[in-house]
Amino acid sequence: MAVLVTGGAGYIGSHMVLALVDAGEETVVIDNLSTGFRWAVHPQAHFHEGDIADAALLGRLIRDYRIEAVVHFAGSIIVPESVENPLKYYLNNTAKSRDLIETCVSEGVPHFIFSSTAAVYGVPDVSPVTEDLPLAPISPYGTSKLMTEWMLRDTAAAHDLRYVALRYFNVAGADPKGRSGQSTRNATHLIKVASQTALGERAEMGIFGTDFPTPDGTGVRDYIHVSDLISAHMAALGHLQKGGASLAANCGYGRGFSVREVIAAVEEVSGKPVKAVEQPRRVGDPAELVSDPSLLKATLDWRPQHEDLKEIVSHALKWEAGLKEKLG
Repeated sequence: MAVLVTGGAGYIGSHMVLALVDAGEETVVIDNLSTGFRWAVHPQAHFHEGDIADAALLGRLIRDYRIEAVVHFAGSIIVPESVENPLKYYLNNTAKSRDLIETCVSEGVPHFIFSSTAAVYGVPDVSPVTEDLPLAPISPYGTSKLMTEWMLRDTAAAHDLRYVALRYFNVAGADPKGRSGQSTRNATHLIKVASQTALGERAEMGIFGTDFPTPDGTGVRDYIHVSDLISAHMAALGHLQKGGASLAANCGYGRGFSVREVIAAVEEVSGKPVKAVEQPRRVGDPAELVSDPSLLKATLDWRPQHEDLKEIVSHALKWEAGLKEKLG
């Protein structure tokens, strides 16, 4: 039996591949390399360039490798772009996920783990965020992910498929061993942008909003180390393999840091200044978005190992410093 990772050449997907290979699992990757990198895929994984909506290719991979679980990362992730180009997001995140799910059902794949997002909550009225809050996304990105959650829910009710949907908060950092990290050229993640600014790759960065009702006026977010996020996926895989029920769960630490606190941490760890320019709020940005990870911890027995913000920043900086050589 093997595990198929879609989008396994991307930031989070490549870390999942590392964890599966480290655990001795036969690992198969499909990625169209639109944003991922072939060199990011562990050499012991079976890599296939292709599209998740290619039912013939997916069916062949599932049969040839006897795939018993799919971990689905492939998709588009930039919120402002989704507002400007919603149909791209409904194609990449919703329509193609529907085709992937259909292939899994037709080929008898019993387990499915889905990369969802806290964007399904929109702008919640309370913090921390629990899974029973109303699901009210305010961007096509969030809606496209929620629609996939709904498809999985309804498919699981009708077919022999069980799933775990993990709702990510703010993913950051890099593999502690330096094997993978956030490599996308135009990434918008705060810790990566601040790291690039500290290293002189950007002249400056923006702080979008300084008048939020938070202690220092800047937005507060729950930053989770990518390796801890992946350990949640591995726990989800074990949960399904043991016969566990389908569920959707938050992935975060349950505490937040402001934009200014993150910048200060990057300056302290790097020993270099970060030029930050204050700019107006972006439409739809909540003042605070922090998870309640109680369900994840209780159901999957998940225990994070990299909660320290400075450790997250240190790994991000180390990866960023060596990335120029990889990208050429």
